[in-house]
Amino acid sequence: MEMSEPVQVGILGFAHGHVHTYCTEWNNGSYGIKVAAGWDHDPDRLAKAAQMFGLQTYATAEELLANERIQAVVIASETSLHADLTELAAKAGKAVILQKPLALTMNEADRIVKAVAASGIRFTLAWQMRVDPQNLQMKAWMESGELGQIFSIRRRHGLAMGLQPAFADSWHVQPEYNRDIWADDASHPIDLLHYWLGVPESVTAEIESLYNPRIPMDNGIAIFRYPGGPIAEVGCSFTCHAAENTTEIVAERGTIVQHYGDAPSCNSPRPPGAGPGLKRFDAATGVWTASEHESPPNHGHRIRGLSGPLAAFIRGEREPIATAEEGRISLQMVLACHASSRQGQRVTLDDPMIYEL
Repeated sequence: MEMSEPVQVGILGFAHGHVHTYCTEWNNGSYGIKVAAGWDHDPDRLAKAAQMFGLQTYATAEELLANERIQAVVIASETSLHADLTELAAKAGKAVILQKPLALTMNEADRIVKAVAASGIRFTLAWQMRVDPQNLQMKAWMESGELGQIFSIRRRHGLAMGLQPAFADSWHVQPEYNRDIWADDASHPIDLLHYWLGVPESVTAEIESLYNPRIPMDNGIAIFRYPGGPIAEVGCSFTCHAAENTTEIVAERGTIVQHYGDAPSCNSPRPPGAGPGLKRFDAATGVWTASEHESPPNHGHRIRGLSGPLAAFIRGEREPIATAEEGRISLQMVLACHASSRQGQRVTLDDPMIYEL
């Protein structure tokens, strides 16, 4: 059988480190994808990427998008550039993969949603938690009805970046490029709650800068209220060296427990004879049952695991992992945390401060 030509993809910005993983995976020849072109406003970053991946470089994003052989682009620039680049890509008719979070502000999010809808381009956000096998398993267990009513969900998430002095000089914490580490990375588990449970009624949050003032909002807890339940909590520390438990779901007829679900827990040493990473307790039988989906040896495997679904999206073989509209709601949930913390009270998702941040 004759192999079809690989789909040529361009990269708009190499700021977000995950894009290097996708490029490495796609260039091994098994995904039907060729990373052919790149642009970045940072010439040093662009030169390094060109050397790593052998791609053609462009002086402007517009020049790259004018290349008719490029069928899709990955936007992995700093967050503040997402809206501008998405509008350019939409005007050029390219399919878009956009790194999370969707944007810095709700106004920028609305621009992205409008550009995607007006152009009709294919668009997806790159959320690895939405394709992680264990997260999909937990969603299936909850939706099957076997556990009965779901009462509470606790999701812990973290990184150690806030303890690393050099991170204070990265674009992730520069206000002209990004908001803060909470908005940047707590967006992962917050979007996962959106994926699992839908849109909450309200949010109560406390977010603080506890360690290095140059790396703001490094610790926080947010409670998302769903009428009639469950009560869902996201706890994030970006000053976390190591952890174990990641998810706890308490239900009428059982409990779900996940270990090793994020970077501090998956990358830290595990005790000899450590049990399964994901298991479920059945109250009727009094038995714990392990999921068939084992925990990966490190968190890098989870990041690489997104390469396949993204490639399938580019080839037109699957639906978006998350639409622009879904990304807008997840951003709204993230910004509601900031609004609640500033006001010291519960806020609804239509709180005016969310649109002013």
